[in-house]
Amino acid sequence: MTGPTRATIETAILDANAGFYRAFSDGDYPAMSELWAQRAAVTCFHPAARALLGRYAVLESWKQILGGASRLELRCVQPVVHVVGDAAIVTCYEGSNDGPAHLAATNVFVREDDRWRMVHHHAGPISSPVPRSRSPVSLN
Repeated sequence: MTGPTRATIETAILDANAGFYRAFSDGDYPAMSELWAQRAAVTCFHPAARALLGRYAVLESWKQILGGASRLELRCVQPVVHVVGDAAIVTCYEGSNDGPAHLAATNVFVREDDRWRMVHHHAGPISSPVPRSRSPVSLN
């Protein structure tokens, strides 16, 4: 019996990546917490912020962000998957609400307990926004 195909692996990674944006947009802290690795080292760079190191610090930041009164739809645009063994890097652009994508993001996942879990998120501004297309390449 053979293992999963590259397409199947990439689909599972993109599903995990979409789960991140769904949890953010829905303000769903339990889903966000479940997405992040439990044993592997985790880090996060929110836009214009210092590095957060360790699961506790990263999840505390998400608890504060997601617990806010206002909701912000965050879209993942033009995701590209790079698989390296039991790790995967997703690069994409992020846009909010109806505006153009204004951030570049890198999301890193590892295989943990037979599923893809996030170990790193880094988002920061880009020099020129990526306009919304008529047929968006967006995962959510």
